[in-house]
Amino acid sequence: MRKVLALALALWPLTFAGASAADCAAPFVVAAPLDGSLQPMSRVENLQIILQSCRRDGGEEVLAARSLRFGGEELFLAVDPEKLTTRLERAACWTCKPTTAEAQAHTRFIASVDRFAREPGKPLAPGATWLDNAGLKSGRGGGAFLTGDLCPSHRPLDRAFLKSLEQDGPATPIALSITGRWMEQHVADFLWLRREKAEGRLAISFVNHSFHHPYRPGVADAQNFLLVPGVDMTSEILDVERLLIANGEVPSVFFRFPGLISDRALMEKVREAHLVPLGADAWLALGAAARPGSVILVHPNGNEPFGLSAFARLRGAGALPHPFRPLPEAP
Repeated sequence: MRKVLALALALWPLTFAGASAADCAAPFVVAAPLDGSLQPMSRVENLQIILQSCRRDGGEEVLAARSLRFGGEELFLAVDPEKLTTRLERAACWTCKPTTAEAQAHTRFIASVDRFAREPGKPLAPGATWLDNAGLKSGRGGGAFLTGDLCPSHRPLDRAFLKSLEQDGPATPIALSITGRWMEQHVADFLWLRREKAEGRLAISFVNHSFHHPYRPGVADAQNFLLVPGVDMTSEILDVERLLIANGEVPSVFFRFPGLISDRALMEKVREAHLVPLGADAWLALGAAARPGSVILVHPNGNEPFGLSAFARLRGAGALPHPFRPLPEAP
């Protein structure tokens, strides 16, 4: 017994090899300029889906949902299993061991992933295999959860809409479902969003909305969006995360399907990636009414001005639930 204890004590410091106490004192932050050009996703190496239980100094558990290498350092994407917040951590500062979704089913994080990956969408015709608006559509408690989709678009970001949210005070929360193609096509707008967040005017959570957001006009939903043949779902998920991390942002635990269209196979891929699928019960451009706890959907990418007009009208009339709340509070 003494030999085992001595060996354990001898090996324990190796967990922290290469990282000083100062390095371990705060989450890892990827440096990226707030103006200029988009940083390449190649900065982020070997991004992998994992699930590990990690502890440090006998403290509370975090779950590692991704491993990656950046600038020669081994990092992981840490998820608070109860708050559903995310951050990057140095692997050398933590002791981690593999775990399973079954072993973590008691946590709010994994319970939310499993529950909403099985949440039904709208009723479909007999024999239909695709799902419409499946996933998390409303949250607990009052207020509402404001989300905006940044699908690929030739139009500029509606900055005026986002600036109008600041009337609610500093750090107004909004979850933006972002695509890799939008980031590549709207570099100045993306960097403007980063400045709004960094300077405390908006509290932005970035939701994965797939990298390419495929769409074929006139094609039925059953063969459209991510149901287009040949889609590599894992790459659609991880390439968005790589681009966000390379540019100084941290991905959230949420994924929104383009067009809110999915099927059981795609939903399983999202579940395996430890992501909470996000729907909406108040897509304002479609005339849906927002209720307490609603996930509100608008498109500030320039493609859906009617939804933003409806938002302004309803807000002015006091017909939107308040306050707007951070999305991790919803599940």
